[in-house]
Amino acid sequence: MSPEQKAGQVLLPFFTGRDAGAHAAVVERLHLAGSIIMGDNVPLDPEGGVDLAAMGAINQRLGQAATADGRPWPGMIGVDQEGGLVARLGAPLTEWPSPMSYGAAGSGALAREAGQGLAGELVPLGFNTDFAPDTDVTIGPADPTIGARSMSGNPDTAAALGVEYSQGMLAAGVLPTVKHFPGHGSVTTDSHLNLPVQPASVAELGSRDWKPFQAAIAAGSPMVMTGHIAVPALEPGVPASLSTPTYAALRGLGFKGVAVTDALNMGAVHKQYPAGSAAVMALAAGADLLLMPADVAQAHAAIVGAVAAGTLPAARLDEAAVRVATMMTWHARAAAGTGKPTGAAAGSGAPLSARVSAAAVTVLSGHCGGPLVPGAVRVSGGSPADRARFEDAAARYGLSLGSGPLVSLIPYGGRPAGGDIAVALDAPWPLQGSAAPVKVALYGRSQGAFDALAAVLAGKAPAPGKLPVAVGSFPAGTGCP
Repeated sequence: MSPEQKAGQVLLPFFTGRDAGAHAAVVERLHLAGSIIMGDNVPLDPEGGVDLAAMGAINQRLGQAATADGRPWPGMIGVDQEGGLVARLGAPLTEWPSPMSYGAAGSGALAREAGQGLAGELVPLGFNTDFAPDTDVTIGPADPTIGARSMSGNPDTAAALGVEYSQGMLAAGVLPTVKHFPGHGSVTTDSHLNLPVQPASVAELGSRDWKPFQAAIAAGSPMVMTGHIAVPALEPGVPASLSTPTYAALRGLGFKGVAVTDALNMGAVHKQYPAGSAAVMALAAGADLLLMPADVAQAHAAIVGAVAAGTLPAARLDEAAVRVATMMTWHARAAAGTGKPTGAAAGSGAPLSARVSAAAVTVLSGHCGGPLVPGAVRVSGGSPADRARFEDAAARYGLSLGSGPLVSLIPYGGRPAGGDIAVALDAPWPLQGSAAPVKVALYGRSQGAFDALAAVLAGKAPAPGKLPVAVGSFPAGTGCP
């Protein structure tokens, strides 16, 4: 490969809008690894859902562009599809609850099944990479970025569930990416905006934040994403994604796969390292794949120029390009060896998604067993769509609306609520200050999640979930016996 081809092989760009043709020309010209699809790239049908045929055609065109220079391995077509708040692809694909649901359900088998179910619906659209699961260990309400994207506040639980979920994704034919090393759940600044600082020692990180990454590496995870977090114990003031000691620490855990940066157009990096400097710095530090540089042509030129000038060792670019090419070759062979995955029909995971929520719903306070409400309820809070889904679920489980106890729905980032029953639809922490005597954590706002809630309120199903994080005076593990 020429230096230009190698430089392209380590770049995974984004594009704006839905003109895939113009972007495909850039992918071809710069020999790029492939593309990531963001929300504004997703074509919609007249009802506002994903136009599946058009999405598949875009991904096919971008995949062809990535292999136009004759490389024998497939281009990488990636997406951020975690479930919960982070889901670039909406209906008719299955809507999944927040990943914290898996910690509340406490079932590795269910997490594996869900990983396979979510990934299976990506395959027919041409996706082969998902930047999930998030294996960060959350510290609680002081964590502004990860929250219910974390499966658990317990490092061992987050580790075990992250492995199961990743293995499910691989079984469906999609490359998972564990993120965000060295751990984004225990910092108090959002790296989309500014650079967080992680004050923990290496020993503290090893006993908490790094456990899920160690488990993923031991299980053969192909990709680890580095976050834009400064760790003074490793290298003060420098984002982990651009830090040589951070990549050395990751490799020290035994990782031999592809180290991918978090998006390089995020505030924590782009404000401090403009133009192509972040791309060169990340590569020199030990990254193999550079995600979403602010200007991919600038980043490509900077890499080629740095190698020519000798400021970026040619061997380092070779190593990175070989790792990416090796992973994609391995992925293609694995898929061929098991019979090419055909994937699952869009929306086919809805019953499984509902089963996850039914296993996760957690009663923090209020009696267990039997109805929590009489035959009628009132509802407030949440969005109009949340209330409509609640009303649909209530009707399905024999609850009438307009009188009786008040159910207060608390959305993502919502304030504590009053009423008779407070229901957290995302992270459970707002329940801490809620005056309602009955407190329920739901960890999702899919129709299946609301069905699980209505079934518990009506006394037609138990609430088997246990808190995967502490919520004020309620310790982790709180829930009905």
